[in-house]
Amino acid sequence: MRFKLLVVVISLFIFFGCSPTSTQKKEWKNQILETEETFSKLCQTEGIAKAFSEFAAEDVVINRNDSLILGKEGLMQFYSQTSNPSRKVELSWKPDFVDVSDSGDLGYTYGKYLFTMTDSTGLSQSSTGIFHTVWKRQEDGSWRFVWD
Repeated sequence: MRFKLLVVVISLFIFFGCSPTSTQKKEWKNQILETEETFSKLCQTEGIAKAFSEFAAEDVVINRNDSLILGKEGLMQFYSQTSNPSRKVELSWKPDFVDVSDSGDLGYTYGKYLFTMTDSTGLSQSSTGIFHTVWKRQEDGSWRFVWD
């Protein structure tokens, strides 16, 4: 009987010891939201290429124009080829939702974005849409996106 009780107690300890607390999950979600905010601000101040390069994980995958761009090097090459100094490009977004895995190693966000492009004549075109980003916690504790 004592053995069964011991097994139950140890099992409960392991179960509850491995589950994240609601405080931990809330903290991870806040970290991801803060990272999104910093990412968006950098995009507005330093440009899309710089911001995406700064916040991408090495194994990032982005979907642009129905094509997958693989890896951080591929991402940087894509943005170097698509940048045009005669156009002013702005991108802003805000997450409407964030969640994180119980293990705290993956999270995701989604929300709305606004993309505006102004050509050299001053003609401006805007488009809006929905974004979905998957975030992965790095070994140093920072969050980098692995899917956009």
